[in-house]
Amino acid sequence: MVYTLPAALVSCGIKDVDANLLTVAWTGTICTNPPMLYISVRPERHSYNIIKRYMEFTLNLTTASMARATDFCGVRSGRDCDKWAETGLTPVEGVAVGCPYVEQSPLSIECHVKDIIRLGSHDMFVADVVNVIAESSLINPETHAFDLAAAGMMAYSHGGYYALGEKLGHFGFSVKKNKRSNHQNPK
Repeated sequence: MVYTLPAALVSCGIKDVDANLLTVAWTGTICTNPPMLYISVRPERHSYNIIKRYMEFTLNLTTASMARATDFCGVRSGRDCDKWAETGLTPVEGVAVGCPYVEQSPLSIECHVKDIIRLGSHDMFVADVVNVIAESSLINPETHAFDLAAAGMMAYSHGGYYALGEKLGHFGFSVKKNKRSNHQNPK
Protein backbone atom coordinates (compact mmCIF):
# COMPACT_ATOMS: atom_id res chain seq x y z
CA MET A 1 0.00 0.00 0.00
CA VAL A 2 2.10 2.82 -1.36
CA TYR A 3 0.23 6.05 -0.69
CA THR A 4 -0.12 9.01 -1.46
CA LEU A 5 -0.65 8.72 -5.22
CA PRO A 6 -1.34 11.20 -7.99
CA ALA A 7 -4.95 11.51 -9.08
CA ALA A 8 -4.37 11.80 -12.81
CA LEU A 9 -6.63 11.94 -15.83
CA VAL A 10 -5.55 9.93 -18.85
CA SER A 11 -6.90 11.15 -22.17
CA CYS A 12 -6.95 8.78 -25.11
CA GLY A 13 -8.53 8.32 -28.52
CA ILE A 14 -9.09 10.86 -31.25
CA LYS A 15 -10.96 14.13 -30.60
CA ASP A 16 -14.49 14.07 -32.10
CA VAL A 17 -14.15 10.32 -32.82
CA ASP A 18 -13.58 8.24 -29.69
CA ALA A 19 -11.72 10.52 -27.25
CA ASN A 20 -12.19 9.46 -23.64
CA LEU A 21 -10.92 10.19 -20.15
CA LEU A 22 -9.91 7.72 -17.46
CA THR A 23 -8.84 8.41 -13.89
CA VAL A 24 -5.72 6.58 -12.71
CA ALA A 25 -3.74 6.64 -9.51
CA TRP A 26 -1.31 3.88 -10.47
CA THR A 27 1.18 5.89 -12.49
CA GLY A 28 4.70 7.13 -12.11
CA THR A 29 8.11 7.82 -13.55
CA ILE A 30 10.10 4.81 -14.75
CA CYS A 31 13.17 6.50 -16.21
CA THR A 32 14.56 10.00 -16.73
CA ASN A 33 16.86 9.26 -19.68
CA PRO A 34 15.04 8.43 -21.87
CA PRO A 35 11.98 9.94 -20.17
CA MET A 36 9.43 7.19 -19.51
CA LEU A 37 6.39 6.66 -17.34
CA TYR A 38 3.72 4.05 -16.81
CA ILE A 39 0.01 3.77 -16.14
CA SER A 40 -1.75 0.61 -14.94
CA VAL A 41 -5.25 -0.01 -16.31
CA ARG A 42 -7.75 -2.85 -15.87
CA PRO A 43 -8.36 -4.61 -19.23
CA GLU A 44 -12.15 -4.33 -18.80
CA ARG A 45 -12.02 -0.52 -18.69
CA HIS A 46 -13.37 1.21 -21.81
CA SER A 47 -10.19 3.26 -22.24
CA TYR A 48 -7.97 0.15 -22.15
CA ASN A 49 -8.84 -0.86 -25.74
CA ILE A 50 -8.64 2.74 -26.97
CA ILE A 51 -5.09 3.09 -25.60
CA LYS A 52 -4.15 -0.31 -26.99
CA ARG A 53 -5.57 0.58 -30.44
CA TYR A 54 -3.64 3.85 -30.83
CA MET A 55 -0.67 2.98 -28.56
CA GLU A 56 -0.63 6.49 -27.12
CA PHE A 57 -2.20 8.53 -24.32
CA THR A 58 -1.76 11.77 -22.43
CA LEU A 59 -1.31 11.86 -18.67
CA ASN A 60 -2.95 15.04 -17.30
CA LEU A 61 -2.13 16.05 -13.73
CA THR A 62 -5.07 17.34 -11.72
CA THR A 63 -5.76 20.17 -9.30
CA ALA A 64 -8.10 20.60 -6.36
CA SER A 65 -10.51 22.49 -8.64
CA MET A 66 -10.67 19.39 -10.86
CA ALA A 67 -11.61 16.98 -8.03
CA ARG A 68 -15.26 16.45 -9.04
CA ALA A 69 -14.39 15.88 -12.71
CA THR A 70 -11.51 13.57 -11.78
CA ASP A 71 -13.76 11.45 -9.56
CA PHE A 72 -16.51 11.35 -12.22
CA CYS A 73 -14.05 10.06 -14.84
CA GLY A 74 -13.06 7.27 -12.47
CA VAL A 75 -16.56 6.04 -11.64
CA ARG A 76 -18.38 6.51 -14.97
CA SER A 77 -17.64 4.60 -18.16
CA GLY A 78 -17.01 6.24 -21.51
CA ARG A 79 -19.19 3.44 -22.94
CA ASP A 80 -22.20 5.14 -21.34
CA CYS A 81 -21.48 8.86 -21.57
CA ASP A 82 -19.28 11.58 -23.03
CA LYS A 83 -17.03 12.36 -20.07
CA TRP A 84 -15.75 15.55 -21.72
CA ALA A 85 -19.29 16.95 -21.97
CA GLU A 86 -20.39 15.65 -18.55
CA THR A 87 -17.43 17.16 -16.69
CA GLY A 88 -17.00 20.38 -18.64
CA LEU A 89 -13.33 19.56 -19.25
CA THR A 90 -11.99 20.89 -22.54
CA PRO A 91 -10.19 18.62 -25.03
CA VAL A 92 -7.33 20.32 -26.87
CA GLU A 93 -5.72 18.73 -29.92
CA GLY A 94 -2.51 16.95 -28.97
CA VAL A 95 0.86 18.27 -30.08
CA ALA A 96 2.91 15.08 -30.52
CA VAL A 97 0.10 12.51 -30.23
CA GLY A 98 -3.33 12.12 -31.80
CA CYS A 99 -5.24 12.18 -28.54
CA PRO A 100 -6.30 15.43 -26.88
CA TYR A 101 -5.00 16.82 -23.63
CA VAL A 102 -7.10 18.46 -20.90
CA GLU A 103 -6.97 22.26 -21.16
CA GLN A 104 -7.64 22.68 -17.42
CA SER A 105 -4.66 20.52 -16.46
CA PRO A 106 -1.58 22.49 -15.39
CA LEU A 107 0.70 19.76 -16.77
CA SER A 108 0.00 17.24 -19.54
CA ILE A 109 2.46 14.56 -20.60
CA GLU A 110 2.04 13.07 -24.08
CA CYS A 111 3.18 9.47 -24.41
CA HIS A 112 3.73 6.68 -26.94
CA VAL A 113 3.19 3.19 -25.54
CA LYS A 114 6.36 1.13 -25.76
CA ASP A 115 5.15 -2.07 -24.10
CA ILE A 116 2.13 -3.56 -22.35
CA ILE A 117 2.95 -5.83 -19.43
CA ARG A 118 0.19 -8.17 -18.25
CA LEU A 119 0.29 -8.23 -14.47
CA GLY A 120 -3.00 -9.61 -13.11
CA SER A 121 -5.90 -7.29 -12.30
CA HIS A 122 -4.16 -4.49 -14.24
CA ASP A 123 -1.91 -4.26 -17.26
CA MET A 124 0.96 -1.79 -17.20
CA PHE A 125 1.36 0.51 -20.20
CA VAL A 126 5.06 1.43 -20.34
CA ALA A 127 5.42 4.62 -22.35
CA ASP A 128 7.99 7.00 -23.78
CA VAL A 129 7.33 10.65 -22.96
CA VAL A 130 7.25 12.50 -26.27
CA ASN A 131 6.05 15.94 -25.17
CA VAL A 132 5.19 17.92 -22.05
CA ILE A 133 2.64 20.74 -22.04
CA ALA A 134 2.89 22.98 -18.96
CA GLU A 135 0.91 26.06 -18.03
CA SER A 136 3.50 28.78 -18.66
CA SER A 137 2.53 30.83 -15.60
CA LEU A 138 3.57 27.87 -13.41
CA ILE A 139 7.14 27.69 -14.76
CA ASN A 140 9.69 29.53 -12.63
CA PRO A 141 11.62 31.77 -15.08
CA GLU A 142 14.87 31.46 -13.09
CA THR A 143 14.95 27.71 -12.39
CA HIS A 144 12.64 26.56 -15.22
CA ALA A 145 11.01 24.29 -12.64
CA PHE A 146 7.28 23.60 -12.42
CA ASP A 147 5.77 25.40 -9.39
CA LEU A 148 3.90 22.55 -7.73
CA ALA A 149 2.60 24.68 -4.83
CA ALA A 150 1.12 27.34 -7.13
CA ALA A 151 -0.52 24.67 -9.31
CA GLY A 152 -2.76 23.44 -6.49
CA MET A 153 -2.08 19.80 -7.32
CA MET A 154 -4.29 16.99 -6.03
CA ALA A 155 -3.41 13.56 -4.64
CA TYR A 156 -5.35 10.38 -3.85
CA SER A 157 -5.10 8.22 -0.73
CA HIS A 158 -7.34 5.41 0.55
CA GLY A 159 -10.40 6.57 -1.39
CA GLY A 160 -9.96 10.29 -0.67
CA TYR A 161 -8.76 13.26 -2.72
CA TYR A 162 -6.41 15.74 -1.06
CA ALA A 163 -4.97 19.11 -2.01
CA LEU A 164 -1.20 19.13 -1.69
CA GLY A 165 0.13 21.53 0.91
CA GLU A 166 3.22 23.48 1.73
CA LYS A 167 6.72 22.66 0.58
CA LEU A 168 8.74 20.99 3.34
CA GLY A 169 12.19 21.10 1.77
CA HIS A 170 14.04 20.36 -1.44
CA PHE A 171 16.20 17.51 -2.65
CA GLY A 172 19.36 17.46 -0.56
CA PHE A 173 18.20 19.96 2.08
CA SER A 174 18.90 17.49 4.88
CA VAL A 175 22.63 17.44 4.13
CA LYS A 176 23.15 20.97 2.85
CA LYS A 177 25.94 22.74 4.67
CA ASN A 178 25.13 25.87 6.60
CA LYS A 179 26.23 29.01 4.75
CA ARG A 180 27.86 30.32 7.92
CA SER A 181 31.44 29.39 8.46
CA ASN A 182 32.14 27.04 11.37
CA HIS A 183 34.43 29.73 12.79
CA GLN A 184 31.71 32.36 13.18
CA ASN A 185 30.09 32.89 16.54
CA PRO A 186 26.31 32.51 16.06
CA LYS A 187 25.48 34.98 18.95
